[in-house]
Amino acid sequence: MAVLNSTKFSHLTFLLVGIPGLEAWHTWISIPFSLMYSVALLGNCGLIVLIATQRRLHEPMFIFLSMLAVTDLILSNCTVPNMLAIFWLAARDISFTSCLTQVFVVHFGFVAESAVLLAMGFDRYVAICDPLRYTTVLTKAKIGKIATAIVARSFCIIFPVVFLLKRLPFCASNVLPHSYCEHIGVARLACADITLNIWYGFAVPIVTVILDVVFIAVSYMLILRAVFKLPTKDARLKALSTCGSHICIILLFYIPAFFTLLTHRFGHNIPRHIHILLADLYVLVPPVLNPIVYGMKTKQLREQVGYIWSQKHKWC
Repeated sequence: MAVLNSTKFSHLTFLLVGIPGLEAWHTWISIPFSLMYSVALLGNCGLIVLIATQRRLHEPMFIFLSMLAVTDLILSNCTVPNMLAIFWLAARDISFTSCLTQVFVVHFGFVAESAVLLAMGFDRYVAICDPLRYTTVLTKAKIGKIATAIVARSFCIIFPVVFLLKRLPFCASNVLPHSYCEHIGVARLACADITLNIWYGFAVPIVTVILDVVFIAVSYMLILRAVFKLPTKDARLKALSTCGSHICIILLFYIPAFFTLLTHRFGHNIPRHIHILLADLYVLVPPVLNPIVYGMKTKQLREQVGYIWSQKHKWC
């Protein structure tokens, strides 16, 4: 009894449930999840290798796209293997240290991906609104500084979460009703006041994601204004087509993000298994679809893949 009443006690491990209420379906759920994860790995790794090895793709637009692929791999690799281990092997145990690491990596990847999308919006703004200065504004050195700023911002915003969780005592249940560790889900298991965690967890999306969305929206307002000033319809369509893939990626990332955030905050009547299933799909669907969308809508990528394919058959 003295141990239970001690505020110094903390669990050494947590038990991840998977998708609560759907435990009997875990094996069947794992089939599409494993297929999607394979597609995400192949698509994003293939995209990174293609951009890295083909000099024709060493342009700012494709360098930012490779950054997006890296953040997609971070999100999927730090969560999906954990899910599949639960679904296939019932490997639910996760140490407190591993849980904290997963919390940091998941949220770091989320904030970093939002920042990369903002950088891609800036890239499209310069390409369309100031095309003559495109190569001088977005030099390799400046792209390197942007990448460094993305990593530094994401780290500085998310690293305090580790301390906010580490300070909490966990002296009640160690069962986490989720497929992976995330900040508020872990904090709710604490037997202490988590007001600071809740407010910080609420402030991070406002400071980062919402501001990123606002800046992206402003960039596209300026892009549209510049496009409608172009003299011909063909020129306008060509300019807009260069933004099509980026707009699709933005919608794929932010719509599920805001939906998941709002349902977790205000959707109290939504069953828990729906919440968790949406959170699981959120870290998997964008990494699957992003390479496909860019591959289908970006002419240079299609041409480069076709060129490599023809060269391969030529030598065979």
